Amino acid sequence: MLACAAVPAMLVAGCSSDSGDKDPKDDASKSATTSPSPTVAPAKFAKLPEVCKTLPKKTVGSLVPHAKDEKGKTLPSANINESASCLWSGLDGFQYRQLTVSLKLFPSDVGLGTGDKRAAAYAKQQVEKAGTADGAKGAKTGATSGIGDEAQTVATTTKKDGDEFKNETVVSRTANVVVTVEYRGAGYEDAKPPKPEDLAKGAQKATREAVLAVADANGAVAPDEGATSGDTGDGKTDEKADDAKNGDKADEGKGTRPAGN
Repeated sequence: MLACAAVPAMLVAGCSSDSGDKDPKDDASKSATTSPSPTVAPAKFAKLPEVCKTLPKKTVGSLVPHAKDEKGKTLPSANINESASCLWSGLDGFQYRQLTVSLKLFPSDVGLGTGDKRAAAYAKQQVEKAGTADGAKGAKTGATSGIGDEAQTVATTTKKDGDEFKNETVVSRTANVVVTVEYRGAGYEDAKPPKPEDLAKGAQKATREAVLAVADANGAVAPDEGATSGDTGDGKTDEKADDAKNGDKADEGKGTRPAGN
């Protein structure tokens, strides 16, 4: 009986002995091989400029004669620090012009990717959207150089209330910010619509200046800083400084037809 009683005791002792043989170095080894937290490259730009101040007064005056509000109308936004748009519209006789500058900032995100990558994807969406906006068909799309890190142009023709509108959209990405400029015009009554090449020229000029404004707001240098002045974008300009001294306002539109959007 004593011999039989001793057997369970030995088994218990053996189990207790095994549980104490664990090497503390095993836990240390596992901790040392734990994967580091994922990281993502920081975005170049951290903020947007005031969207209605991205264009000099001279540019607004030349592209939108007799603008209703030369300072522009800020469009609603859920977060102006990440997305902002400004609208100018005006009627000069029977010539209507409308200009919209939109800015979209993308911070880097571990789960979503770098700001540049996210901005590039959004820019592609904007180009596709511009090709079909307002029922446009037969859009002509092409790449253009010298505006930000990359830029695409989209030319379309649409009709509204019996009037033919010519539209030019430029979508440019500068690092992690997308600049979208929409420039459109129409000739009311018997007036001829604007020439597509003139709209393209104006839209690209406005886009260059908006790209520079993004860089200025962040204390950086835009990739295309050397091509910013004049209608063709050659050389540098002090238009913003000149405009700051000029407090004169453009005359109100002379036409009697409502401009609308």
